[in-house]
Amino acid sequence: MNAKPWLPYYPTEVAPSFDYPKQNLAQFLISSSQQYPNRPAMYFMGKTIRYKKLLESAYRMANALKSKRLKKGDRVAIMLPNCPQVVIAYYGTLLAGGIVVMTNPLYVERELAYQLQDSGTKIMITLDQFYSKVQNVAEETMIEHTIVTAIPDYLPFIKKILYPFAAKKQGPLPQIEYSRSVHSFTALLASADDTPCCEKVNADHDLALLQYTGGTTGVPKGVMLTHTNLIANTIQSANWCYQVENGKERYLAVLPCFHVFGLTTLLSQGVYRAGMLILIPKFDPNSLLKIIDKKKPTLFPGAPTMYIALINHPKIKEYDLSSINACISGSSALPLEVQDRFEELTKGKLIEGYGLTETSPVTHVNPIWGRRKIGTIGIPVPDTEAKVVNPATGEEVLPGEAGELIVKGPQVMKGYWNRPEETFDTIRNGWLFTGDMATMDEEGYFSIIDRKKDMIIASGFNIYPREIEEVLYEHPAVKEAVVIGIKDAYRGETVKAYIVLKDGKAPDPKDIERFCRSQLAAYKVPKHYVFRESLPKTLVGKVLRRKLLEEEEETPAG
Repeated sequence: MNAKPWLPYYPTEVAPSFDYPKQNLAQFLISSSQQYPNRPAMYFMGKTIRYKKLLESAYRMANALKSKRLKKGDRVAIMLPNCPQVVIAYYGTLLAGGIVVMTNPLYVERELAYQLQDSGTKIMITLDQFYSKVQNVAEETMIEHTIVTAIPDYLPFIKKILYPFAAKKQGPLPQIEYSRSVHSFTALLASADDTPCCEKVNADHDLALLQYTGGTTGVPKGVMLTHTNLIANTIQSANWCYQVENGKERYLAVLPCFHVFGLTTLLSQGVYRAGMLILIPKFDPNSLLKIIDKKKPTLFPGAPTMYIALINHPKIKEYDLSSINACISGSSALPLEVQDRFEELTKGKLIEGYGLTETSPVTHVNPIWGRRKIGTIGIPVPDTEAKVVNPATGEEVLPGEAGELIVKGPQVMKGYWNRPEETFDTIRNGWLFTGDMATMDEEGYFSIIDRKKDMIIASGFNIYPREIEEVLYEHPAVKEAVVIGIKDAYRGETVKAYIVLKDGKAPDPKDIERFCRSQLAAYKVPKHYVFRESLPKTLVGKVLRRKLLEEEEETPAG
């Protein structure tokens, strides 16, 4: 078979291979700041920060971290929404030689404690609103210092004054007691010097990021992404958008930076291209439409749920969306009607791609201004090999036949943190076995048809059934439980729980939901509950999850 049948369908402007500099990932920020010092780097709720100031702040953060005895290879957890502080903390950590551990602010304490313990995090950078969670689990972890910031820290003067009055509607403002181990983000930066520093790294070996993702067997795993992994994927995805001009683009940064999709396609790519990041801390269709109308973003990577919410907004025609030139949709399947409607409204291009946390994340994308195929994830990005193999034998299947998608390229992770056996199972001879079932046509366009894994993707978040099932089993009324993902017009998928109750217990879905909310991040909590007398099982007692999925597919809608 032709090893790369997709190459003839590459746009002439996109090379099939690139050189990837062996350097610290933060060098992108240094280079852009030197070339475009006065170019706006970030816009946040009325405040603009230029590249020169961003680099100075990152240097200050790096030196502040070193003053707290951060050594090369130490882990720094960042639990922040999209705001200037997340960019400063990210690049400051990299400049100091630390490994970033991006942490989801939606985590409940149990989830947070596990990640901090597993990663061996020494320094936590977080928002005042999340500080109590960190404080409650700190004694279970190796955290030596916590750096706390607040949304007003980077607001324009007037908004900073008004913020406490607006925030009081959400409850009392957090009161932080600073100490030798708890520090103010702004005070720490103000006291640190801005002497340039950039730790030398072995880019192929040294980690830049420890990004947690779940798996088919229980607790989340730390995906080890090197400087080379993230540099390569930034250059691969940036060059795919070949009409982008350095120093001129405006990126609508609504994908969270704690998610690897947002980290690469927004933060890294935006800085690499010296673009302006329009930072949005929370997805809200009303405010997002106003921002698009006012700030005229040119690039808008996102998830299907975001585009669905916008095209269905009752007042969308009142806003000018024509500045948007290109959008890459990821995390779940993009419905054709959503693609068509969004392109009609913006006159820009909305195309579907594919990736995994383990691949930094992008491996496949449809050509933006070239030949795309609706319903496919497109073709592999430069320097990326992909094929579909028989799951049992590992042999490549013929075009059109279904099998497991495997990929190889410079963006493929180093492995799973402290999990050599799982790394060995996932990466074989340089090929990453994705666990996704796919087909490839004769022209090299790939389509995802099913998941070998049981993972559920809802609104772009990876959800792993076993974790939810273990929480359900802790409920005093639950005898047995199994969780599946079902189709959802808005979220892509949503969580459905099948429950067998203990003898004498009555169904009470609201009580079980309350219990789940106390133990799980909101996006993991089941939205549907079905109570049954029994669950389908094998002869050895294993629950047949696939049987429940088949029943769900056979159930008439509505």
